[in-house]
Amino acid sequence: MKVNYSEIGLKIGLECHQQLATREKLFCGCKPELFKGEPEILFLRRLRPTQSELGQIDPAAYFEFQKGVRILYEANSETSCLVEMDEEPPHELNREALDIALTIALMMNAKPVDEIYVMRKIVIDGSNTTGFQRTCVVAVNGSITVDGKEIPIQHISLEEDAARKMGEEGLVIRYRIDRLGIPLVEVTTGPVISTPEEAERVALAIGRILRATRRVKRGIGTIRQDLNISIKDGALIEIKGVQELELISKVVEYEVQRQLNLLKIRDELRRRGLREEELKEDFVDVTPVFKGTGCRILQRAINEGKPILAVRLPKFNGLLGFELIPGLRLGSEMSDRAKFWGRVGGILHTDELKSYGVSDGEIVELRRYIGASPEDAVVLVADRIENAIDALKAVIERAREALKGVPEETRAANPDGTTRYMRPRPGAARMYPETDIPPIKITGDYLERLRANLPEHPEEKVKRLIRNYGINEKLARQLIDSEYDELFETIVRETGVTSTVVAATLTETFKALKREGVNVDALSEEQITEVFRLIGLGKTSKEAIPEIVRWLVAHEGAKPEDAVRELGLTMIPEDELEPLIDGYLSRNRGLIAERGLGALGALMGMVMKDLRGRVNPEVVNRILRKKLAEIVKH
Repeated sequence: MKVNYSEIGLKIGLECHQQLATREKLFCGCKPELFKGEPEILFLRRLRPTQSELGQIDPAAYFEFQKGVRILYEANSETSCLVEMDEEPPHELNREALDIALTIALMMNAKPVDEIYVMRKIVIDGSNTTGFQRTCVVAVNGSITVDGKEIPIQHISLEEDAARKMGEEGLVIRYRIDRLGIPLVEVTTGPVISTPEEAERVALAIGRILRATRRVKRGIGTIRQDLNISIKDGALIEIKGVQELELISKVVEYEVQRQLNLLKIRDELRRRGLREEELKEDFVDVTPVFKGTGCRILQRAINEGKPILAVRLPKFNGLLGFELIPGLRLGSEMSDRAKFWGRVGGILHTDELKSYGVSDGEIVELRRYIGASPEDAVVLVADRIENAIDALKAVIERAREALKGVPEETRAANPDGTTRYMRPRPGAARMYPETDIPPIKITGDYLERLRANLPEHPEEKVKRLIRNYGINEKLARQLIDSEYDELFETIVRETGVTSTVVAATLTETFKALKREGVNVDALSEEQITEVFRLIGLGKTSKEAIPEIVRWLVAHEGAKPEDAVRELGLTMIPEDELEPLIDGYLSRNRGLIAERGLGALGALMGMVMKDLRGRVNPEVVNRILRKKLAEIVKH
């Protein structure tokens, strides 16, 4: 779908959340690490929403409570303590984390607040044992420049990360609290981003500044982006949990497409003359219609003694199957609501009944039984009576929203860039002060100490890498976007390998290996440096690097010298190489007679194919060129 983003008034705001590399968690002394294996401690909880100081209950919190779930928490003693279990008050705010957050704020030209106050943000989905997340604003009103455009940074906050979800069985959800309390910095932009591609570039620019501090965690799960997206006549949609930078533009494109298609459905419903009062909660037990049905889903429900309830959606025929984005239809959105509010497996509707084995005769009888006209759609839910009623109420509510257009809501990102319903948008009643943690004054002297030690800005570093190491701008930018820019300088300084070879290996070669599934991140900086040291000493060649890396990843803790020896990649001395090259020349006399000096390329290819990783290409080229000239001359 080709879209003029300016014409539809697209506005995007970014919230970037990044884990900080601190020695301790945000409000206790536990290690900010994840543990593997079986937990030492298990405890069960049910979280409930509380009223705000004005007596209001946040709709998102109430929504989560309505699910009726219980939370089974898993812990071990090294990464969790009584603070995470909500059995002990939080300790004072981690000053190391505050240093990092304020450093980031100063690099983004933001104004630090005079005093840090920790707040509680209501969250009762189970991801926090307390029923709230602790958060505090550290700076406001900053800005960064991306492609010549000033992007306002509304605020920078410091908060605790949530527990990580491990699975669910029925109404019991399992969370592991090792991640709970790891310090996070949140950077929030103004809603001035106007295209999907610009959103990606802004996120990249923010990520570069975060990484420039050298004090943030790296790897999957340590950073995520939330997006706030709106279009003219649409609604503000919050999309949470985009972990891959390359996915941001796709998420925006799909959300715009989803909203535009929802507006088309709204216009069609209005054209059909639907009035909101026609959407009634008149639920009918249609179980008799499906006695002996060939639909396995409905027959299983009947066999289990569950009723099949139906509701009529006037003038919705053909619209529930309307595709909003790949894999998502209006019926899917209704199903998501039904699953959450009704705790059911899903819904069936007349736009798709035949594909589930329901006969034409059964569909005709269903319409007659419920009093549906050809213009109407019918939605079915087969479950316990109370669940089915709650589910169909959610369907009716979503149908009313369809008549108005796009409902405001919070959605979760899927790995393919599509999204799914998560919960209602939070209201204004979800924040209140944290009384267990004293405020912290931010003094001028403190800020001056931080300013005096600010890291090198990414744009300045790009210029310096180009100037000092003679690499091109592309490689310089790839380096600062990788985790190897500091290691690059160490390797060049200590090994004598050319800067271009080192930069290309740490970026392009390593990226290609990762695409193959090679876990390059498992290598230590010492191992990587030693690989280049062997090359610098002439003990192996740069062409051998991919093979050496694959071997090292497969042999945890091994030394690069072991890889070179085991793989037979030791460099062939020049005095041994010359007789080998003589053999290639002797076996290819015909080629040389035909092409003369032009045979060099083909001969070079033969030698390198057989000896790659054990010879220096420049040395092979020099010997071949010299010997070939002598043969041709005679």
